[in-house]
Amino acid sequence: DYATGTNHVLPTNGGAKRYGGLSVDTFLRSSTVQRLDRDALDGLSETITTLAEAEGLEAHAESVRKRFE
Repeated sequence: DYATGTNHVLPTNGGAKRYGGLSVDTFLRSSTVQRLDRDALDGLSETITTLAEAEGLEAHAESVRKRFE
């Protein structure tokens, strides 16, 4: 197992039922990024403002409106 790279840092106290051993991924944080060009945002602007207003997020709705003034 030393030559094949098996991880020797394993969860204890029953944690191995849900989690594997430590790896580089354990210490990384993933991020999601979305990009819209102006035409794509224009196509979604009505949906965005409708959802934002329904959820009481007026600043989000206003942010989209301001981009098209």
